[in-house]
Amino acid sequence: VLIANIEEYAPIVYTPTVGLVCQNYSGLFRRPRGMYFSAADRGEMMSMVYNWPADQVDMIVVTDGSRILGLGDLGVQGIGIAIGKLDLYVAAAGINPQRVLPVMIDVGTNNEKLLKDPLYLGLQEHRLDGDEYIAVVDEFMEAVFTRWPHVIVQFEDFQSKWAFKLLQRYRDTYRMFNDDVQGTAGVAIAGLLGAVRAQGKPMIDFPKQKIVVAGAGSAGIGVLNAARKTMARMIGNNESAFESARSQFWVVDAKGLITEERENVDPDALPFARKTKEIRRQGLKEGASLAEVVREVKPDVLLGLSAVGGLFSEEVLEALKASTSTRPAIFAMSNPTKNAECTPEEAFSIVGDNIIFASGSPFNDVDLGNGLIGHCNQGNNMYLFPGIGLGTLLSGSRVISDGMLQAAAECLAAYMTEEEVVKGVIYPSISSIRNITKEVAAAVVKEAIDEDLAEGYRDMDPRELRKLSQDYLPSFFGPK
Repeated sequence: VLIANIEEYAPIVYTPTVGLVCQNYSGLFRRPRGMYFSAADRGEMMSMVYNWPADQVDMIVVTDGSRILGLGDLGVQGIGIAIGKLDLYVAAAGINPQRVLPVMIDVGTNNEKLLKDPLYLGLQEHRLDGDEYIAVVDEFMEAVFTRWPHVIVQFEDFQSKWAFKLLQRYRDTYRMFNDDVQGTAGVAIAGLLGAVRAQGKPMIDFPKQKIVVAGAGSAGIGVLNAARKTMARMIGNNESAFESARSQFWVVDAKGLITEERENVDPDALPFARKTKEIRRQGLKEGASLAEVVREVKPDVLLGLSAVGGLFSEEVLEALKASTSTRPAIFAMSNPTKNAECTPEEAFSIVGDNIIFASGSPFNDVDLGNGLIGHCNQGNNMYLFPGIGLGTLLSGSRVISDGMLQAAAECLAAYMTEEEVVKGVIYPSISSIRNITKEVAAAVVKEAIDEDLAEGYRDMDPRELRKLSQDYLPSFFGPK
């Protein structure tokens, strides 16, 4: 049913409905649908993993419930996210449903309401932190990879302060990725490249785009790092290219524009802090408001990853009218729907018909009158993560490299036809998700082979994989 009606049912098994389910999960609980590893299980996880009845697990989606969508800390109730994501792995990537495993790492919750709720299913104590927290996740990773050496672990909805640390800690030794940091970034990159195409320019012009980013959490920084790397690859892929790409971004958080004058700036955001003399020239200062920054920078792209609903106010959107771009792009990417920075109606009615609009949650297209349609593109992680997972699985790659993620994003950006892009359609229809997943997986496999990471899958060793030409890859791996 899900495969045949994916466009209709994806919003039920996934954003936005899954958010509501997670908020009420303890009161809806019927049966465990995954594994729960709690802080009280320390020292036992290696034996616990053998309680799961499947001899082979291909995909694990794990969360600690600390930052579910834009809804905050929902503790063990966040398991709903892992279940929903794996539904999409089955539907979009054709992964065997007997071989997926949703996991909750329960280290407590800082949500005071849940700490007092008699129905709450998890540990009713404050979250573990520091080395104690890392020790729990370390033990979990060691346990699952001991039992299932070929599994892929997707980290999902970990709070920013841990998302990056855990990604850096594990990515070179385990087959894992973080969907909020890397999946969101890949989908945003594909959209940003699509927006360049929609302006009638080649994708290679991406490094000239001026981008204002609202939000400096794990998603915001993940997108910034990926966009900067993409720009650098296009203009020479060396140290000076990487440095010059930095100057295309202006990052605004809750305290305003981030500059080098900011005290206690998050180390992950520090590379994007604007230099004082640069911003003086532009008539800006530390902590300048989003509207001021948009007014002075006149950006090509306004990118929202703030989890603050309505952040793109009338004032901000009015300021964007001064953009120097032939076709400014507005990405209101925060989930669920109520957290979107603005609605497509607001964007088209204030900034004008000639814009590109994308959001993280589904919205309807806007009727602009005169037979014109304002397309609302849903920049949804489901375009990429199933293909990244499938491609990694089928290549047998030891790790998931930046190059594999980049290949996935570029494949998605190139998926749209010129006619579609000119109309302002920069993401494909969800109904073609299986085909998109197939193409993305093939791009990931090819990159894994090129980087010499592929170790083959089941009966196919890396030599045979190399023999498969790129044309043949999608038809060979595609879900039937």
